[in-house]
Amino acid sequence: MVEITLINGPNLAALGSREPDIYGHETLQEIVSTLFRRASEMGARITSVQADGEGQVVSAVNTAAERGGALIINPGAFSHSSVAIMDSMSAFPGPVIEVHLSNVHGREQFRRRMLTAAAADAVICGAGALGYSLALDLALNLLRR
Repeated sequence: MVEITLINGPNLAALGSREPDIYGHETLQEIVSTLFRRASEMGARITSVQADGEGQVVSAVNTAAERGGALIINPGAFSHSSVAIMDSMSAFPGPVIEVHLSNVHGREQFRRRMLTAAAADAVICGAGALGYSLALDLALNLLRR
């Protein structure tokens, strides 16, 4: 069975109620449930982690690296500032897909610089919750090559 690790960073547990005009109305649990169902139908297993601390995200990426497979990560605000998360993503042995719900390039200037994107094989932003499903499709495609 194909292994996929899904990591969501700070404040993403508040999806659905936090700035729904920017991040949408779906909760993180709804997004994760949809991915679990789709992954199962596609012969994959997802491990999901949500962490608000930078060190927790790094640890989650490092643990995922031991399992292998692919990594889907929304580092949230850490994408703009965390060299530590970028380094852990760079060391991940399989495909890394970074997801952002909003179009970061259409927002404040500081959000347009994403350090972590340098360690991703692909970045999906601005597609809302659908971006996670697109990331799953892409991750499975990359793993099966």
